[in-house]
Amino acid sequence: MAIEVTVTLTDAATAVGRGRIRLLQAVAREGSIAAGAKAVGLTYKAAWDALEAMSNLFGQPLLNTRKGGAAGGGAWLTPAGITVIEAYGRLEAEMARVVRRLEPDLRGSGISPVNLFSGFFMKTSARNTLRGTITRIASDALNAEVSVAVSDTTTIHAMITNESLHDLGLCIGCDALVLIKASFVVIAPGKVPPAVSARNCVHGTVLRCESTAVNAEVVLDVGGGKTLAATISAHSASALGLSRGTAACALFDAAHVIIAID
Repeated sequence: MAIEVTVTLTDAATAVGRGRIRLLQAVAREGSIAAGAKAVGLTYKAAWDALEAMSNLFGQPLLNTRKGGAAGGGAWLTPAGITVIEAYGRLEAEMARVVRRLEPDLRGSGISPVNLFSGFFMKTSARNTLRGTITRIASDALNAEVSVAVSDTTTIHAMITNESLHDLGLCIGCDALVLIKASFVVIAPGKVPPAVSARNCVHGTVLRCESTAVNAEVVLDVGGGKTLAATISAHSASALGLSRGTAACALFDAAHVIIAID
């Protein structure tokens, strides 16, 4: 099996992956942002936003631009832009070599080299990070609902923009991570949830409930070796009678779910 590695460079606000590098290359090749955007299937606004985000991430412009006039408009790479493209290509090649060396040692463990890298290096403030497989994508003019199966019995739904769907390259069957802050999760006791508008209702069993004077953390076993944590008030935990082995449901909106990829 051929091994291919895709690198994503990210900070707290944005990310630069192969799609945005290809956009940068297309703009340089075509000589304008409009033509480069068309070449990679983006609108002018989406391309401009992506290029601006890259400049913000690297701290300096990656393109020089000239407005239209007698000489015509245009865009070309700055020295920083050339460096970013070249460095990204070398980084992907080196990562692919590392993955090929690791793969024989991981064979049969159920852990892929990509899973290993994300497990070691991903940092997030979200209490809940679950890996799964995308099983459904439904979109309209602006947004998309992405369904990720994190176990045989649990599917989590996320609402993201179509721009994010495109930038992440999401498709049915690909692996993804779902991230949910514990403070976004509401706990309802029992196997049958109340009638609420929350898109996600995850059934589970209380694994532990740890309380302080003010707050409590409730951790549910949701099957497949996966857990889901919620931060609620200590008063609520006591009033709901939550204890190890209690059946409960975790409720949260699709808009509170973040999708990430390796």
